[in-house]
Amino acid sequence: MEEAFLHPAWSFSTNIYEVNIRQYTREGTFAAFQKHLPRLRDMGVEILWFMPVTPISEKNRKGTLGSYYAVQDYTAVNPEFGRETDFAALVSVAHQMGFKIIIDWVANHSGNDNVWMKDHPGFFCYDEATKEVLHPHGWEDVSKLNFDDPALQQAMIEAMRFWITTFDIDGFRCDMAHLVPLQFWEKAKADLQNTKELFWLAECEEPAYHAVFDATYTWKWMHATEEFYKKKINFESLLSVLKQYDIDFPENAFRVYFTANHDENSWNGTEYEKYGDAAKAFAVFSCTWNGIPMIYSGQELPNHKRLKFFDKDNIDWEPNIALHHFYKTLMALRKRNQALLAGDKNTHTQILSSSHDIFCFTRKNGTDEILVILNFSSAQQTIEINNMEGTFIEIFSLTTISFNGPDFIETRGWEYLVFEKEA
Repeated sequence: MEEAFLHPAWSFSTNIYEVNIRQYTREGTFAAFQKHLPRLRDMGVEILWFMPVTPISEKNRKGTLGSYYAVQDYTAVNPEFGRETDFAALVSVAHQMGFKIIIDWVANHSGNDNVWMKDHPGFFCYDEATKEVLHPHGWEDVSKLNFDDPALQQAMIEAMRFWITTFDIDGFRCDMAHLVPLQFWEKAKADLQNTKELFWLAECEEPAYHAVFDATYTWKWMHATEEFYKKKINFESLLSVLKQYDIDFPENAFRVYFTANHDENSWNGTEYEKYGDAAKAFAVFSCTWNGIPMIYSGQELPNHKRLKFFDKDNIDWEPNIALHHFYKTLMALRKRNQALLAGDKNTHTQILSSSHDIFCFTRKNGTDEILVILNFSSAQQTIEINNMEGTFIEIFSLTTISFNGPDFIETRGWEYLVFEKEA
């Protein structure tokens, strides 16, 4: 497939951290979250993705607080989280610390009492028989927007520009992007990129959308990994997903890998419900395969509970963030090692072994090289490594090994090993 456009120069080694402001702290505010910035920066987080920060509609609201994704006003800040000045201060401090900021953008639908309802009824889609506004996918708390209306398209673009010019954000995570015509996203990007170079993340898995978006989700992989852990598919079927990705997607497309996000955590379970003992091994994969890793609020704890979606339900933070060093080690490796660049034509990935539930692969770029060994079973297993030379350091244990092939590496059940070649 034809390659997509050039990505922002800073994005090839980046990572994404999804922020659920409502549940992040007891206060559930921008100001309270801001206190966590030093910890997240130390962990190596780069892109902060904020779930929608816009006001939530009250008509047909679900739960006590409603869905983030039922937008009442596209150019206002949700008072539940604070004032405009609070969000501006958060973005400013985050920028000073080196973070990039992207916000969730809900273009396919708005809330049922969106401010456009009164003055711009043509912005919405209606049932031909009842003349009532359509509620897509049975979501009774939202109304479908009409992208056949050029005025709606322009209003949406201007609303997006508001967040760039007012708050200096760095991009958008576009909710259910594939439900919005690609032509709109092309128009929006062409227009908004004149304001600022942006990072575009699509919640979709459509190769064609890389004509606009830097990064897309890997839903198929995430679902396949859960099916594999629960023994519904075999290892060959799991790997076939990765092989198909290589065929379907542009070489320089960024794919986002994750084991949790707000939808998965609330509706389908935590990564420990889905992956059990393999949760950390799959997290290592997300951070070392060709793509961009995404971490959800609280995964570094780790968080073992499903967070409510429409009601207040705090993350239970503890003084000891048990997986802080785990993620910090992986993020630091990604930052310093050229072999982990995403969508880079000079980076080569090779699967060495995928037998007996041992997934072993290398990634190379010039003199930089890493070897990843993931034991996706409860049994101790030995893997034979051939055609590797040099001295490597395992990044978690800091043990050193010299390869001259053949070499044999023993792994414990569910163990993950990441070897980095010495310079």
